[in-house]
Amino acid sequence: MVGSPAVSETGDPLLLTPGPLTTSKSVKEVMVHDWGSRDSTFLRINKEVLETLPKIVNAEGTHVTVPMQGSGTFAVEAMLTTFVPPNGKILILINGAYGHRAKRICDIAKRAVVVHETPEDTPPNLEEVDRILANDKSITHVFVVHCETTSGIRNPVAEVGAIVQRHGRRLLIDAMSAFGALPLDAKHVQFDAVAASSNKCIEGVPGLGFVVAREAALAECKGNATTLVLDLYDQWQNFVKTGQYRFTPPIHVIVSFHQALKEFLEEGGQPGRGKRYEENCKILIDGMRELGFEPLLPESLQAPIIVTFHMPKDPKFVFQKFYDALKERGYVIYPGKLTVADSFRIGCIGRLNADHMRGALAAIADVLREMGVSNLKTAA
Repeated sequence: MVGSPAVSETGDPLLLTPGPLTTSKSVKEVMVHDWGSRDSTFLRINKEVLETLPKIVNAEGTHVTVPMQGSGTFAVEAMLTTFVPPNGKILILINGAYGHRAKRICDIAKRAVVVHETPEDTPPNLEEVDRILANDKSITHVFVVHCETTSGIRNPVAEVGAIVQRHGRRLLIDAMSAFGALPLDAKHVQFDAVAASSNKCIEGVPGLGFVVAREAALAECKGNATTLVLDLYDQWQNFVKTGQYRFTPPIHVIVSFHQALKEFLEEGGQPGRGKRYEENCKILIDGMRELGFEPLLPESLQAPIIVTFHMPKDPKFVFQKFYDALKERGYVIYPGKLTVADSFRIGCIGRLNADHMRGALAAIADVLREMGVSNLKTAA
């Protein structure tokens, strides 16, 4: 018999996913009001959001925030198609779905692409990246995903950045599932642009992507974009001239994001948020190991964002039943996305704490007993 399910502050299931994720009651509550898109109160709130984001990556004074309505992929596509000129060439580092998505974006935009691909559980080969850049002088940009949520791997962005800088090329980062949780310092990693969104580690709601861009580099991008809507240069210039969006902004999402940023800073910014996620991740991995599950990645490669676990081989373990039974107990997890192994994923981010993670582990143990699954220690 299942007791009362676990719930968030607002009575919803807990989302152990990489985003959208569980948000605070206060982040949701601010959305019950209405604002005009040209109203001075909203414009002030939006300005504060845009001015806060570069500070998170120590980019104040050198970088500007250009928001982009839509999901994070809108921001990534805007970044790629604005910064890489029609006669440019980009090296895309792939070890998961989001590297592949970046390649697809560049192919559609008819940008020249070179790929360095490694398995989903393997970071880029830095020596190979160095060799590719040394041998191909026509490459103008390099793209890397900071945390590839296909597996949960933390890619070596600082090391990649050092190689890119040494070769005099431009670095573009997809930090969608890392921004605000993993350290990134613009003074040490010389990136032209980093893309992220409202509904990940800042713990806002979905609907707004953004790019923190080096102002001097963005100023060179006029005319590069392949679409009107995703033209970061044009969006930026409109803010410079009017302080407003070119097209209707997701007002409630932005006001909610403003509240989420306030709570992010109250928690201690990136160090504080990252520390909570690291604690969540350690509790999760230690507890799952105790139950007999094995994580895909070694500790050295694991980001404290989402953890991939090998699927048990016990025939009594049926993932959909496992998923549904956990959801019934108030915990929503994620199916696997790997090609290298059968797996499932559990997230560590959002408005979750150590007690939530322990509760999830207790629910998992209860579901395994209910399913009659045993010998997990030798099944993975």
